Amino acid sequence: MFQTIKNALKTPDVRKRLLYTLILIIVFRLGCYITVPGVNNFRLAEAFSGQGMASLIDLISGGAFSRLSIFAMSISPYITASIVIQLLAMVIPALERLTKEGGEEGREKINRYTKLLTIVLALIEGLGIYLSYRSSGIFMDASFLTGATVVISLMAGTALLMWLGDQITNKGIGNGISMIIFVGIIAGLPGGVTTIWNLIFGTGIFSTTGLLIGLGIIIGAIILVAGVVFVQQAERRVPVQYSKRVVGRKMVGAQNTNIPLKLAMAGVMPVIFASSFMTFPAMIIQMFIPNIASQTGFWSVIYKFSIATSTSNVPVGYSIANAIVYLLLILGFTYFYTYATFNPAEVSNNIKKNGGFIPGIRAGKPTTDYLSSIISKITLFGGLFLAVIAIIPMLLRFTNLNIAFGGTSILIVVGVALETVQQLESQLVMRHYKGFLE
Repeated sequence: MFQTIKNALKTPDVRKRLLYTLILIIVFRLGCYITVPGVNNFRLAEAFSGQGMASLIDLISGGAFSRLSIFAMSISPYITASIVIQLLAMVIPALERLTKEGGEEGREKINRYTKLLTIVLALIEGLGIYLSYRSSGIFMDASFLTGATVVISLMAGTALLMWLGDQITNKGIGNGISMIIFVGIIAGLPGGVTTIWNLIFGTGIFSTTGLLIGLGIIIGAIILVAGVVFVQQAERRVPVQYSKRVVGRKMVGAQNTNIPLKLAMAGVMPVIFASSFMTFPAMIIQMFIPNIASQTGFWSVIYKFSIATSTSNVPVGYSIANAIVYLLLILGFTYFYTYATFNPAEVSNNIKKNGGFIPGIRAGKPTTDYLSSIISKITLFGGLFLAVIAIIPMLLRFTNLNIAFGGTSILIVVGVALETVQQLESQLVMRHYKGFLE
């Protein structure tokens, strides 16, 4: 990886792309400190302290939510819009055709629909934030003009982040949206270092117990990163043989190849789906009942159950029940997303049309059943791995440790880092061949 970065810095074109990406990242981080108009900064920290939903969104936004900056909603409306469009593409034939057969024009239309839906969702989420915290005193007044200013500022921030993401994708390095999420999570790294430092020297006196706990956290994080890298890169290769066939006027000889099936084919998407599903009730309830956290009754129970994944200020029973439902949802979404992106029947038909077969397996339905069996097994492993990684932060809350990095954060950070390095390598290879041909 370090050799790839070193070679990239030596290549002028790639170096310009890296510099451009860095400049846009700086713009994003500066925007995280620009508070929306009409906010009382003296009441801001008090209102957002201890809020489960605030800490959840604040992680992705790089601290922008707790400051109520123009980037407070981060890129979450765009992620939600992308998920909705993907789901709609499975049930609406016109969208499905655009996705699979539309080519470049189809992708542009899908991207346009996603951005339009993002603006609508940003409006709804901005209204939800304003209505949820209007009674907490963090706004100068509760007038219509103040509310409109706050909501429009939040929508403009999300639109600007979409534009920054597109610019990074087109003119920089890596996927722009993933890069923004990556930078937002990485921004919490100094907070994690400070937490470990306070464990060791928090009272001004060296603590042996704190040192052991700190070393345990560091070693655990290293093991976790290594495990994520291993699972992200691991794949089950299904061998495929192609017999001799006539292509045009030529006889193509027999070929041996394989179908690489990744263990974590769905990536981090099931965790994002499950998190959104679990926290959605809390967002809606908090919008209509601002002080629900201090109340009792049915809606209070639903609210506490919904935020149990993101706060320790709830009874242990809520956390256990939430962890079980969260695990089941991650497993369910893992199977759903995997089968949505990989169709064993379609792959089997393509193999059969091209005169191929899996050794020991007959073409047609037996091949489909064989691929389905493999996908089912590796998806179970991948889903359980994602669930365990996602639930680890919930277990850490019982130790009274406020660690900035959770399992989901590590999944996203490692995934984006691997993807960016792969793009750097592909850019270097492309420049190498281009220079060789010229």
